[in-house]
Amino acid sequence: MASTPPTEHDAVPQRNFSPVAGFLSYLVPGLGQIVQGRIGKGLLFLVCLYFLFFYGQYLGGWRNVYIADSAPVQAQARGGRLLEVIADRARFFAQFWIGMAAWPAIVQHFSDNPLGKEHPYLGNYQRRPIESELNVELRNSDKSPDLGWMYTVIAGVLNILVIYDALAGPAHGPAIIRLASSPDTKEAAVA
Repeated sequence: MASTPPTEHDAVPQRNFSPVAGFLSYLVPGLGQIVQGRIGKGLLFLVCLYFLFFYGQYLGGWRNVYIADSAPVQAQARGGRLLEVIADRARFFAQFWIGMAAWPAIVQHFSDNPLGKEHPYLGNYQRRPIESELNVELRNSDKSPDLGWMYTVIAGVLNILVIYDALAGPAHGPAIIRLASSPDTKEAAVA
């Protein structure tokens, strides 16, 4: 059986980037895939990542997703706490990528409520705990708050891959139909 030389029909189709689908998958994991028609994949992403994120929050008493406050700029320059501040903020940066599920932490951080006061609508949900509360919780519990924090971080980082999958589209394009140029193959295709 002779191989046919490549023709213009053998070209791999170009991928169509979809920024809207990528943004939708940021807002809700898998939503971009669902909009693209890849419903099974989108639902799998949605269920798995939200389960991981919300189970992590449950293990942390619903208080392990928050933006850490940083020290004043003068103290950073004098005390060299810049690395510590970056590490504290990096925790939420990873959780941020889960999308709208992490937005209450942003609302809590920028609300005018003094430390320790409940938000009028969100209550204590994703509010930064007071240092003494955090110390008591970590001292009197097993390691489940730390494990839950790690689950929320992993869910956020995995959603970056989901966003990219929605942005770039499916890894395989539409099926490529090759037209054979030999007369034997044409006869076989007609029959």
